[in-house]
Amino acid sequence: MPSSPTALSAAALGRAAAPKLARLLTYRTVSSRVPEEMEPDQFEAFIAALPELFPLVSAGLQLERVNGFGLLYRWPGTASPDAAAGDGAAVDGADGRGPAVLMAHYDVVPVEDPSRWDYPPFAGTVTETSIEGRGALDDKGALAAVLEAAEQLLAEGFAPAGDIYFSFGNNEETAGDTAAAAAALLAERGIRPWLVLDEGGAVASGAFPFVSAPLAVVGVSEKGILDVELAVEDAGGHASTPNRRGATARLARAVVRLDRRPFPASLPDVSVEMVQRLSGSAPLPLRPVLGNARHLRGALTRVFGLLGGEPNAMTRTTVAVTQLRGSKGSNVLATRATANANVRVAVGETVASTVSRLRSIIRDPKVSLRVVEGNEPSPVSATDNAQFALLEETIRTCFPDAVPVPYIMLGGTDSRRFTSICDAVYRFAPFRMSAADRASIHADNERLGIETFGEGITFYKALMGAL
Repeated sequence: MPSSPTALSAAALGRAAAPKLARLLTYRTVSSRVPEEMEPDQFEAFIAALPELFPLVSAGLQLERVNGFGLLYRWPGTASPDAAAGDGAAVDGADGRGPAVLMAHYDVVPVEDPSRWDYPPFAGTVTETSIEGRGALDDKGALAAVLEAAEQLLAEGFAPAGDIYFSFGNNEETAGDTAAAAAALLAERGIRPWLVLDEGGAVASGAFPFVSAPLAVVGVSEKGILDVELAVEDAGGHASTPNRRGATARLARAVVRLDRRPFPASLPDVSVEMVQRLSGSAPLPLRPVLGNARHLRGALTRVFGLLGGEPNAMTRTTVAVTQLRGSKGSNVLATRATANANVRVAVGETVASTVSRLRSIIRDPKVSLRVVEGNEPSPVSATDNAQFALLEETIRTCFPDAVPVPYIMLGGTDSRRFTSICDAVYRFAPFRMSAADRASIHADNERLGIETFGEGITFYKALMGAL
């Protein structure tokens, strides 16, 4: 059996393992939709470093490459007839549970300006309190914590009752297909996971107004992701003789209309449950309001909308115009002007219904809409099942001051590819994150606290020990 999660302090665990994560941060595993911008040798070097950093995992778990640079580890359960040989179907764990899949990804987004960083973004710098570098939070920190937890469990002689899989993706940041390939591979082998856990929520401080306790937010679903191209064709010509409502002007009017008319707001059941769970940690005057969220849904929806930012995004489908293109010449009228609208589709909506509403908001038949890429919102995983109860129990053990709450993720993760083979897919990174920490993801000065890293290792040890 694994040792007690409190056998070593989180700070000591994090300090001992920090050089391993720091090493992984030195590899420039940057995702890009343009193949020429990728550095395949960096992905190979990252993979080659893992056996050196985690030798017991390398010796004790089976590894296969998926879709080129994806990694799928299998830790055979003790009940498996092939635990030593390495073949055959996955087996159930404790209490007849099916196999579990722990996910992470090791690709990262580009660095816009290294000069704005306190430490070089790919140096893997370890300070007295933190591990600095691109990918520390998103998502090499979780990958390293999973592997370090497994390394320590193996050193302690632990073996899971049922199979545990680690699925590590290489193109999550570009909404790639490696996770889909891994899920398809398991499906072909007749493996239906009992639990899937990926990145997502965290132990967040300052995440909800008026609640001072940290919230362990566990994603039970995620919004759909939709990119729509708005385009206007025009005759063009010389900029010295412009026409009214040319391509760029007509496109600009469409963009302004989208900005002025947000999608209607509503508070889904998951968000209502989240608010109700928060009531015990809210100031006394607010407790009856939050505890009665189901009957005050309309009023709370309006309040969330007024708060803006994340609370507002929780209540509706959001539209952000992220790219604009017009003429290639400063003195040439555009014959074609385009904009990209990045849409996050709320649970309860569909890609088709969202595109239809976009058309009705724009109200201009000369503005064409083309779906570039779209994914439906993920199914909502239950909060009253054994899987969620296990996550809650593990969170309370490792983060006793935190309040576990479900929520709908605003961003997308690789885990959405696994919803076709598992009904219990959750999204939670076991790290404490302040508002500043969360803001550093995809931005400057991304870092992971050393003690925070240790807490993540503790969480994964406890979770795997219970499977």
